[in-house]
Amino acid sequence: MTPLPEKLVQVKDLKVHFPIRRGLLKRQVGAVRAVDGVSFDLYRGETLGLVGESGCGKSTTGLAMLRLLDVTAGHILFENRDLATLGQGELRALRRHMQMVFQDPYSSLNPRMTVGSIVIEPLNVHKIGAPAERRDRAQELMRIVGLNPSFINRYPHEFSGGQRQRIGLARALATNPAFIVADEPISALDVSIQAQVVNLMADLRAQLGLTYLMVSHDLSMVRYISDRVAVMYLGRIVELGNRDPVFDTPRHPYTRALLSAIPTPDPKRERARKRIILEGDVPNPSKPPAGCRFHPRCPIATDLCRQADPPLRDLGATGALPGAPHLVACHHA
Repeated sequence: MTPLPEKLVQVKDLKVHFPIRRGLLKRQVGAVRAVDGVSFDLYRGETLGLVGESGCGKSTTGLAMLRLLDVTAGHILFENRDLATLGQGELRALRRHMQMVFQDPYSSLNPRMTVGSIVIEPLNVHKIGAPAERRDRAQELMRIVGLNPSFINRYPHEFSGGQRQRIGLARALATNPAFIVADEPISALDVSIQAQVVNLMADLRAQLGLTYLMVSHDLSMVRYISDRVAVMYLGRIVELGNRDPVFDTPRHPYTRALLSAIPTPDPKRERARKRIILEGDVPNPSKPPAGCRFHPRCPIATDLCRQADPPLRDLGATGALPGAPHLVACHHA
């Protein structure tokens, strides 16, 4: 059996809770459990797609992994160093190896800074290179992401949405990171531009050996670019495995419902396709149901599902990354 690549990031029982405060004294009366016990590994050089409905906690997971949000509990090991316990000084030194590509290229770039200043800023923060070398590095990065280096003195409002996202990619690449969290990187772009940005990210991964966590609700894009896929529901991962087994033979009923929403380009197949419609609403994340969190909407739920919370079980390794487990949190998988 081919050995698995090195683990670059390990997330262990990660929890991110947001307090609910009421009254004149703002006493805490509860908490929104946005992420509530998430565990997974990221292998060096892979792309892991993180998918789920809006509000399931996938963006919060990505932000917490970079310590852009405070962690309530759990561990985030980056190259065997626990980010959850590091002080600000140690964390800043490690941040050059971990970067973020934000969802909205319009609001993630400072409109008062030139493109060159935006790309050079991470180099200034981490004191990488001399000032003249930093400008050369910014022009090189613009070439790498497909922009004209002569545009370095222009402002963000002079670029299209796709070009702005390329600028965001150039900024993320400035410090030669090993790990990038991409939070819905194409959702704010025109459909005609989305494929260009996705292909660029795939090319950059191959050229630079990057590792991506790709947070998205676009399942077609996730299937195209990801090596493995994790499916989240109400703050928990319910299925995690290699891409093709998850998409072709999903084991969790929630994953089946999600995948049934993907349209097919063939009109005849689209008309014959059976869509799985889930009944009811997503439960309140501040008061998740007992037992399996999906049981109020699950078509195959039993009394066991209402009483016992199913653990992630390994159903065997299949797919393009031999040895990577296929984990499912379902009593009946």
